[in-house]
Amino acid sequence: MKTLGKKIRLLRHQRGWSQEDVAKRLDISIPAFSKIETGITDINLSRLEQISILFEMTVVQLLTFNDTEQEAKYNTELDTVSKKLSDRDIEVIDLQKKVIELYEELRLNKVTA
Repeated sequence: MKTLGKKIRLLRHQRGWSQEDVAKRLDISIPAFSKIETGITDINLSRLEQISILFEMTVVQLLTFNDTEQEAKYNTELDTVSKKLSDRDIEVIDLQKKVIELYEELRLNKVTA
């Protein structure tokens, strides 16, 4: 639930609303809304639907909503890790070639000796 609370907080910040603004719109107390944002309180389906309507989203959109900045950060990190992995693959292939070359050299030296 903490992830959902973070999403709700992000949506609230994007609209420039305070916790009080949202609490009034949901007809709940500020501490009750704060507990939703921090993940202390589990959200029932009717409250989830009420929150999704407030943010002009479907429940599914609310549950699957992702912060684009965070998503961009993850994509950048993924690209970096993928590049490192690709570089390591190239290193492994080069090392395998060297091992094969050394093996062949040893084999040829044994044959000529």
